[in-house]
Amino acid sequence: MQDEQQWIKEVLAGNKQSYGHIINKYKNPLYATILRMTKNPHDAQDLVQEAFIKVYEQLGKYDQTGSFSSWLYRVAINHCMDEFRKKRYKMKQIEIEEGTMISADTPELLFFKNEESRRLERLIATLPEDERVIILLRYVNELSYQEIGDIVDVSLATVRNKLHRAKKKLREIVKREGGNFHEVSDCR
Repeated sequence: MQDEQQWIKEVLAGNKQSYGHIINKYKNPLYATILRMTKNPHDAQDLVQEAFIKVYEQLGKYDQTGSFSSWLYRVAINHCMDEFRKKRYKMKQIEIEEGTMISADTPELLFFKNEESRRLERLIATLPEDERVIILLRYVNELSYQEIGDIVDVSLATVRNKLHRAKKKLREIVKREGGNFHEVSDCR
């Protein structure tokens, strides 16, 4: 955290190289979030680069009282939402390679976990944009309700309500499909 604040001060003082530290710290988690929003690796890479440019341009607006990561995610996600609205973005259904993120003892277990992950990804993609973002921030990025509220600029109660509604919709879809999908019911 102290390093982060120091990097921000250095960037604002004109040391552009310090911004590389910020990018290195946040590029992977931000890419993972945006990839799950877009379902397209190329679009996600473009949006992450654009988001880091926006963050750089707006760094002087960061008031340094709140969490920098929450502020960065807010700028990035708002940028993505703006782009989605501009382009009337349609979610592309592609497979995301999950194998490297899952450790399994057997190929069969790995296969079933990958199938569940892909199914959950498809289900999340059916949610409205605002609920999808909250689900991703909570369960992919493991952010607190307060951090999510700060990022999407809504109250804590709204975060809880949208999360509850999204999980309920996911459970209803699974139930309608006649499935039993433990990840949906395990979301807390």
